[in-house]
Amino acid sequence: MRLSENQAATVVQMWVSRVRADADKTGMLVKRDGQYQPVTWGEIGREIRRAAAVLVSLGVEPGDRVSLLSKNRYEWVIADAAIQMARAVNVPIHASLSGPQVSYQIIDSGSKVVILSGPDQTEKLEDEAAKFDDSLKFVSFDPCPAPLGQFKVSLLSDLTAKVDDKVAEKVEQEGNDLVKPDDLATIIYTSGTTGEPKGAMLTQSNLTSNTFAMMSTFEQLEDDVRLSWLPLSHIFARTCDLYTWVASGIVMALADSPEASIGNCQEVHPTLINGVPYFFDKLQRFLISQNMHTIPGALQGMLGGRARMCGSGGAPLADHTHLFYKEQGVFISQGYGLTETSPTISTGRLSDTKVGTVGRLLPGVQVKITEEGEICTKGPHVMRGYWKRPDATAEVIQDGWFHTGDIGEIDSEGYLKITGRKKELIVTNAGKNIAPINLEALLCHDPLIAQALVIGDRRNYLTALIVPNPEPLMAAIKELEIPVKSVAEALEDHQVRELYAAHIAQRLADVSHYEQVQKFKLLAQPFTVDNQQMTLKLSLRRKVIEAAYANEIEAMYAPAPVATAAK
Repeated sequence: MRLSENQAATVVQMWVSRVRADADKTGMLVKRDGQYQPVTWGEIGREIRRAAAVLVSLGVEPGDRVSLLSKNRYEWVIADAAIQMARAVNVPIHASLSGPQVSYQIIDSGSKVVILSGPDQTEKLEDEAAKFDDSLKFVSFDPCPAPLGQFKVSLLSDLTAKVDDKVAEKVEQEGNDLVKPDDLATIIYTSGTTGEPKGAMLTQSNLTSNTFAMMSTFEQLEDDVRLSWLPLSHIFARTCDLYTWVASGIVMALADSPEASIGNCQEVHPTLINGVPYFFDKLQRFLISQNMHTIPGALQGMLGGRARMCGSGGAPLADHTHLFYKEQGVFISQGYGLTETSPTISTGRLSDTKVGTVGRLLPGVQVKITEEGEICTKGPHVMRGYWKRPDATAEVIQDGWFHTGDIGEIDSEGYLKITGRKKELIVTNAGKNIAPINLEALLCHDPLIAQALVIGDRRNYLTALIVPNPEPLMAAIKELEIPVKSVAEALEDHQVRELYAAHIAQRLADVSHYEQVQKFKLLAQPFTVDNQQMTLKLSLRRKVIEAAYANEIEAMYAPAPVATAAK
């Protein structure tokens, strides 16, 4: 095992000690000219300190926020470390978010600098540029010839090329010496039950304590290779892929994309792979569809032939998938946590796992179950609070205990099991947290939609039950000259469905792709108090509605029929 003798107190110390100890050893496999090429820890460290010096030259001071907007790439890793080495706070923004969603996080966090990937992100921000303070600075990984509104976008490599090595070394030393465990390291925006993003504030010690607690449960070997494909803007990948890699000193490769991850397995032959249930389920379904699940070693072959351990998180892993991997001889560990807990609270171990549970608690992590069954946790992993949201912080952190909103139990053997969700938050199979109330509010702003219920928990995509608004619908039908005479007749008319599809797409135009409603069902009856589908406060009773329309919901998730050739 290649672990540091002394556990670093900050992420910056973790980086500096690793680079100094293993400067000549391979740290990453980086895709260049279509091939994975080895990059040493020394090379990585040099790029980090030069990028940190650039941020300081741009006026970034201790505690300032720097937004990072990019898909996974080598430069993302460099930028994250550089921001913290410059004693600033990383605000990672999910690359898939829309322009308005991105600008909200930049403005709300008060970021001084925005680091982005290139034109792919500047284009979405063109209509948002007028909202930004004139002092904001933009830096890009890829060339952006066109300005972003009134802002010039500087190329990071041009800026780092001008940095004096002695200046960079001074910035590195100051970061190593002056960043403290209690310093704010990152602000990660996460959806709440109302749909308003809240910035979870995680400190240096939040990140390092969770990193080393995870490492204590899983031995990482000298020849391990980690393949990382989950978004580094999420805390799951950030802690459990990125920081455990730095702390252990093994080799890591970034997948070209989530879709290319299986192909990348054939190139780098990883031993460690983290993923979400959707990934593991999709691979299982593929093997079964190709009748390969009966072939010994087929699953292992798909993963590159050397997979020693897979980690699953972000959403519940189906028991049948867990058992499938076990039968195939590939160990899969299911863990549990939240953005606010850095993230891991519990996890299965190689020698200690139990299907149907999320494992045992990490060292240093405390959990209690309230009388209502809610899981509460306390320890060094719990966030400082929500950025500029003291009231929201006080709601979830009481006497040091963070209230997760999840319902669960700890069995007689000490395994934690999640049995439900207190908060109304959809978690898709891909691990995306989605606030349905926000989407429903957007949909119900449409004059043709009286009510809407968005579905998608533990599913691959979102669907919706839509109650039409009769009078505006009939007016639209008349105007468009659609040949139907009643609302009942309209519900099954293909032109009416196309009309609703267009209106739904328009109402959700400013949300991310995974928040889009893929399929919908028009309903003849509204949700009411009388049919017990609404509370007296006129809130939707989700479980009641989903039970009443279970057949309609399942039909929206049924596989498309396979076309057969005519005989």
